[in-house]
Amino acid sequence: MTGDQIFQLFAYLLPSVVTGAIAFYFFRMHTNNEEGRRRYLLHKDSQQNTLPIRLQAYERMALFLERIAIPSLVVRVGPKSTNKQDYENLLIKNIENEYDHNLSQQIYLTDECWNVIKAAKNATIQAIRSAGMSETDNADKLREDILNATMDKTSPSTTALAYVKKEIGELW
Repeated sequence: MTGDQIFQLFAYLLPSVVTGAIAFYFFRMHTNNEEGRRRYLLHKDSQQNTLPIRLQAYERMALFLERIAIPSLVVRVGPKSTNKQDYENLLIKNIENEYDHNLSQQIYLTDECWNVIKAAKNATIQAIRSAGMSETDNADKLREDILNATMDKTSPSTTALAYVKKEIGELW
């Protein structure tokens, strides 16, 4: 093959290679756009289906936080005996049962929100335990001590509930 023949061969191949490359580029752009559009539509449909479930999870966690708030907890769960330790354990068990009942809701919440809720639960238990270390000798007095110790403070449940409300506001 001479140099002239190689040049002619190259001259014939060059337009087809350029045309093929341009066609491949446009085909690739088209498939990427279609894939993005399908992904967007799937995400949009998914959001419509999961939003009610997520809102229900936030509602349940709001209810959980209201139920473990110390004033409502102490009013709702009365002592079954005069033993202070039994009442302290009963309150903590009630909180743990409420938490266990709502454990599955964490898959619909953000990790940060779930951690705030867990921290509120743990802080509430800690407040009950702290009040239980007092010199109180019966359950009714412990009940008063728990209420008095938490009356002037912002409860962990209130703080967590404010965070839950803020996060729900971000969904819109």
